[in-house]
Amino acid sequence: MKSELSTIARHALTVLAGQLAIMAFGVTDTIVAGRYSPAALAALSVGSAVFVSVYISLMGILQALLPLWSEQRGAGRLPAMGRSLRQSLYLCLGICVVGMTVLLSPEAVLRWTDVPEALKADVRNYLTILAWGLPPAMLFRIYSTLNQSLGRPQLVTWLQVGALALKLPLSIWLTFGGAGLPALGVAGCAWATLIVNYTLLGVGLWLMRTQSLYVPLQLWQRMERPDWAQIGQFLRLGVPAGMAILVEITSFTLVALFVARQGNLAAASHQIAANLAAVCYMVPLSLAIACSARVSWWRGAGNEENARRLALLGWRLAALLGLLLGGVLLLGRHWLASVYTNDPAVAALAAALLLWVALYQAADAVQCFCIFVLRCYRITVLPLLTYCVLLWGVGLTGGYGLAYGGIGPWANQPTPAAFWAASALALGVTALAFSGLLWHTLRKYSAQPAS
Repeated sequence: MKSELSTIARHALTVLAGQLAIMAFGVTDTIVAGRYSPAALAALSVGSAVFVSVYISLMGILQALLPLWSEQRGAGRLPAMGRSLRQSLYLCLGICVVGMTVLLSPEAVLRWTDVPEALKADVRNYLTILAWGLPPAMLFRIYSTLNQSLGRPQLVTWLQVGALALKLPLSIWLTFGGAGLPALGVAGCAWATLIVNYTLLGVGLWLMRTQSLYVPLQLWQRMERPDWAQIGQFLRLGVPAGMAILVEITSFTLVALFVARQGNLAAASHQIAANLAAVCYMVPLSLAIACSARVSWWRGAGNEENARRLALLGWRLAALLGLLLGGVLLLGRHWLASVYTNDPAVAALAAALLLWVALYQAADAVQCFCIFVLRCYRITVLPLLTYCVLLWGVGLTGGYGLAYGGIGPWANQPTPAAFWAASALALGVTALAFSGLLWHTLRKYSAQPAS
């Protein structure tokens, strides 16, 4: 397992560097909007909540192709990976149509969550711009997933780090204006993201065309007609996975919409806490991506025992990372909040919310790892149902009830802390349930050949 640990560490750290670069997009926008005005930060909180809900859930459908492609690589079927990738383009087209429709018509969501009228115009403008940046983002996700399945995420990481170097000055310039360009406010952050997305896609296509790494896959063949059997396989794995991510992310992002009615102070402080929680999430996510790619590789190669041992090692690492991240947030909460804003009231409330974020980091890390590895065994529906019951039923609904109506002996607490407390409880139970399911699955498959 020492060599496997080294392989996983290199893969995970490389993925983490890229993921943190992408997360730095959100950190950049949050800081830039917060420095521009509290109203801009509040609008960003609502707009990014809607966009992230759409983007992450659709991305999850494509990310679910990772175990399929990793198994094909483990079995030595490289040309099959190329054919599978071309078929995935049909899937990408369909989800882009769905995602753009939602982003271009957000009225129902904004009404349902009672977003204040003062924020709606800026939110609509922000989402309209990002809608046109969704197709290149989805296509680049296919490229990223392909590289992860090949065990070569380095090219993606370098592109993402380079994109951050472009995103940072663009967001500042377009938001605050200058050099003859008027200040665009929060829309400037969206325009910067759109430009970066198309740049990433262009460079990714050029690399696929020129790098020898991709030659054995025979990617640049004539596009086949839709293979509905293969697309159906994608959907059976990807749709439950994407819906699970939708439930997970909306249990997180919808809070921003429900908190918006509490005013700019609550919305801005929640955005800071949510952004830091999302940054921390990238650590176990990177580990989960690396481990799931390797577990699927071993399953494709027919070695279930190595797959089992690797999954158990990854679980222990995820739990340890979650505890470490929680400790960092707990000890550094006041300084971290002050980095985001120069408003003392916003910083104070954000620091208080980070107490709750610190509490659930271990559970969040474990449940993230488990759900990725469970997909390697084609287990997607039960985790989806678990998410619906716990994250929506306990976390989101319980937080809403505690904030606006009270629950049992607890009176209503109209602050973002009510949502974070309920989410911490829901994630803790989810982590326990997923850990039990993963252990049962590993015992079942360890004595069987890979299917």
